[in-house]
Amino acid sequence: MTVVTIKDVAARAGVSAKTVSRVINGEAHVRAEKREEVLRIVRELDYRPNAFARSLSSSRSYLLGFLTDDPGSGYAADVQLGALKRCRERSYHLLIEPIDRSDPHWARDLTESVKTLRLDGVMLTPPLCDDTKVLDILEAAQIPYVRISPSGEEDRSGYVRMDEQAAAAEMTRHLIARGHSRIGFIKGDPAHSASRKRYAGFVEAMVAADLQVETSLVMEGDFSVRSGVELGEQMLSSAEPPTAIFASNDDMALGVLMIAMKHHLDVPQQLAIGGFDDAPTSRLAWPQLTTIHQPKAAMAAAAVDMLTDPYYRQAEHSVGFRRSMDYALKIRGSTDPSC
Repeated sequence: MTVVTIKDVAARAGVSAKTVSRVINGEAHVRAEKREEVLRIVRELDYRPNAFARSLSSSRSYLLGFLTDDPGSGYAADVQLGALKRCRERSYHLLIEPIDRSDPHWARDLTESVKTLRLDGVMLTPPLCDDTKVLDILEAAQIPYVRISPSGEEDRSGYVRMDEQAAAAEMTRHLIARGHSRIGFIKGDPAHSASRKRYAGFVEAMVAADLQVETSLVMEGDFSVRSGVELGEQMLSSAEPPTAIFASNDDMALGVLMIAMKHHLDVPQQLAIGGFDDAPTSRLAWPQLTTIHQPKAAMAAAAVDMLTDPYYRQAEHSVGFRRSMDYALKIRGSTDPSC
């Protein structure tokens, strides 16, 4: 089988090999229409740059890192898929690096890893994106990083986010519009900034509607199905159970749905259930979960775009890269019987 070379791509696109190289490496000084044409030819010819040769001929490794505290979660999986797809388009490789902060040596191990891996950049999601020790380690190693959904220190780096508080408020307004006033809320892991923002959105919408936030109906989970099961059982076994429960992620909402089935409750006629994230499992449940679609794959792709932008790699410019992405309320059968 004939191996496609950079010269083949250049000849087909009618440009120089240097221009093709600039496009593949995400460098500036190439007109947008020419860049798109080169990328089209790259896809058409299925051109695969030699990563080893590229790294030898430049100071880059063409390797990006994704640091995560829970690589097995649905959230992490969606971020990985989005990052992998965009890395492939940019001719980069992605390394998934789990960080277990319960290990007393995690900071030392991370410091050693970033020294030896020659990463061109790193993506961080909550709660790691808010851990100052993680950020200090990356900055000491002079590795550019992009944070996805950080909660503070916005001037420290570039970031990608969506308005989680506004999204949670919209879900709550949807439940209120369906006639619910006694609404239970299940918080997520307190270490995640998303937990605080989603609860704040719930409270915001309840107060705006002159409805009471009952402390007995607000419980703290950890984003797991298990915590949804346990807390859903507590709420639904109480003397005055809620008519709706908003769980701050889909896994916990699925746990609540399981308990509703155990109690032979009609969902959504007797109990409405809302989730958050629009995980694939939200569409596999019956009834399907009403949830907030968070564009996790698109957010990860945007993070890759930043890290592969030569301008971003100049540290003094990285804080200027900020992107906010849209969410969407997905109304399904767990809150609306007509769906």
